[in-house]
Amino acid sequence: MSHVPPALFVALTELVPELHVHCADPWCLIGSAGALLLGADVGVGDVDVLVSRSDAEALTALWTERRDTAHVPTDGDRFRSHYARFRFPGLPVEVMGGLELDAGDGWQPVSPGKLVLVGLQGLAVPVPSLDDQIRIFESFGRDKDRARAAALRKLHQPRSVLPIVSSS
Repeated sequence: MSHVPPALFVALTELVPELHVHCADPWCLIGSAGALLLGADVGVGDVDVLVSRSDAEALTALWTERRDTAHVPTDGDRFRSHYARFRFPGLPVEVMGGLELDAGDGWQPVSPGKLVLVGLQGLAVPVPSLDDQIRIFESFGRDKDRARAAALRKLHQPRSVLPIVSSS
């Protein structure tokens, strides 16, 4: 796994235990944080959490004092969810309950697919599998998402092999 930047580590050490306690349904990290946890070489500016709509409502009520009401998400015409952004130590956290994407064929739910657990200092962090993260990023279709998918694809490539030198 690539190095986890200190800001992400600080955010996750506070966020992940809260999600394990307060979410009734499966949840996972998506976006750049999810990609980095699988080993992709990407920058992380926030933590995107995919949850059920009911869990998003519960977290919004729980974290009222942390809520960043001034933030307006971009690409509102492509994405919809029960959305809220929260101030956490290290990095902001964006919760998306029941995330849907309209890529031109109507609103479709964003499914994380198969989840894998990434261990981080004793924390079990669920993220979509490598193939599912690539699928999600490609479906989003933005330049930043295509770059993240490319970074994840590099993890599929075999490690470089040293040339074999023969002596005569």
